[in-house]
Amino acid sequence: MAGAKTTILWVDDEIDLLKSHIMFLEEKGYEVKPVSNGEDAVRMVAAAPPDIVLLDQMMPGLDGISTFLRVKEVNQAVPVIMITKIEEDELIDEALRKRIDDFLLKPVNPVQIVSAVRRILESKAIREKELSREYVDHFNEIEALRARAEGWETWIKVHASLSEWDNILDEFPDSGLMQTHLDQRRQCNVEFSMFVEKNYRTWVSDGRRPRLSVDLVKDFVGPHRRNGRRVYFVVIDCLRLDQWMAIRPMLEPYYNVHTDYYYSILPTATPYSRNAIFSGLFPSEIASMYPQYWNEQDTDEGGKNRFERQLLGEQLKRLGLAATPPVKYLKVYDAEEAQQVRRQIPTLGKLPLVALVFNFVDIVAHSRSEMRLLQEILPNESAYRSFTRSWFAHSPLLDILKAIAQEDAVVVVTTDHGSILVRRSAKVLGDRETSTNVRYKHGHNLNTDGRQALRIKAPLEYKLPAEGLNKNYIIAKEDFYFVYPTNFHEYERYFKDSFQHGGISLEEMVLPCVTLDPKR
Repeated sequence: MAGAKTTILWVDDEIDLLKSHIMFLEEKGYEVKPVSNGEDAVRMVAAAPPDIVLLDQMMPGLDGISTFLRVKEVNQAVPVIMITKIEEDELIDEALRKRIDDFLLKPVNPVQIVSAVRRILESKAIREKELSREYVDHFNEIEALRARAEGWETWIKVHASLSEWDNILDEFPDSGLMQTHLDQRRQCNVEFSMFVEKNYRTWVSDGRRPRLSVDLVKDFVGPHRRNGRRVYFVVIDCLRLDQWMAIRPMLEPYYNVHTDYYYSILPTATPYSRNAIFSGLFPSEIASMYPQYWNEQDTDEGGKNRFERQLLGEQLKRLGLAATPPVKYLKVYDAEEAQQVRRQIPTLGKLPLVALVFNFVDIVAHSRSEMRLLQEILPNESAYRSFTRSWFAHSPLLDILKAIAQEDAVVVVTTDHGSILVRRSAKVLGDRETSTNVRYKHGHNLNTDGRQALRIKAPLEYKLPAEGLNKNYIIAKEDFYFVYPTNFHEYERYFKDSFQHGGISLEEMVLPCVTLDPKR
């Protein structure tokens, strides 16, 4: 029998006709909160989350599916049972795709409802009990991997496992395990930063290295084009691995999904990492081979990426993959531009290679530092993942990928870098010509604590541009961010607990590169 505190929110536009059912449930010890429309249901979930929601599928106004999506935006953890008159495979498939916990066919009787509610709530309780044991196994596995620290492959395994548990623990916010998990992740970043500092210079000059930004087109797009497949190459700016894992389930009904991994080059910032992806070259090589496409002194970060289409075209020529018509390159900043791309899919589908860049996630990361409302909405990584799920579920990008799934084309989805929630300030000294970035800087005679940052005094050894003498770079490790001594405390408060990129951390460097093959 259910406990007295177990609450059921029952949403049905004919709720007045269900009084006998409600009385039965209350006699069984449940507290039933009846509501007649989706809008009120969403408000009630936001104000006081119930233990479970019974949701009518056919309602005027906000229907069942739409109400479900809104409820999950407000509270991802609340289980939902859909009640419907329609017994159709298509509806069932849609319900399962959207992760509805269960569904019942009308007419339902109270005994069916009690059985379904108990099944879900008891399975959740059992899952929570198992969670601690499973987490101990995961924790010990990470500790064993750290102890061996055999190479870059190990750190991919570590980050993939940590990111998977990021998402698992999001579903159990009251488990008490999240702080232990975050502490272990921070310690991993300490050791990962030391590992990168020791090995990165060798990676950029030696063939024996992990796959880097410069390898993505060659390794993932090239083989499909050589086999005659049409390819969509999609770059979602600033997408972390944990965020990819959060949105992956929404694509699995349409695609066979295969996830590979790679390391972003340093700095993990758009002007360097994304130009490296599209050019297939390290920054110093771009500056040397294509000086017309590289301006290190450009203070506008977006301006440094104005020539991605041209750089991609040059890389395809070097790879022997230039085609007629040439590659189509589109950069998308907002929903209106994305809708325009969606409408162009029938035409784009005739082209051999289409490159799409989506900047939404990066825009959110940057805007959060400046907007108090976003700081309140996204106080931590868990909220950031939830926000990414909600965005993607309602985004034109998902609609675009659904449309592409109907074509004979393969989709390669990746990102140029991730981001990290910075928490500790590091003092930096430099002149007025020093760049303004928070996680990395370049200039002359830069100085900071070597325990908090990688100092690069010979940029060419790291395949970074070196115009003139004494140019150097500093790249923040772990969760540090750079602040000048002048007005130190003011800027320390401003940037603390903001999402930044450009530095050395698992979140910024170890990234997914995903191949989507339509199931049609």
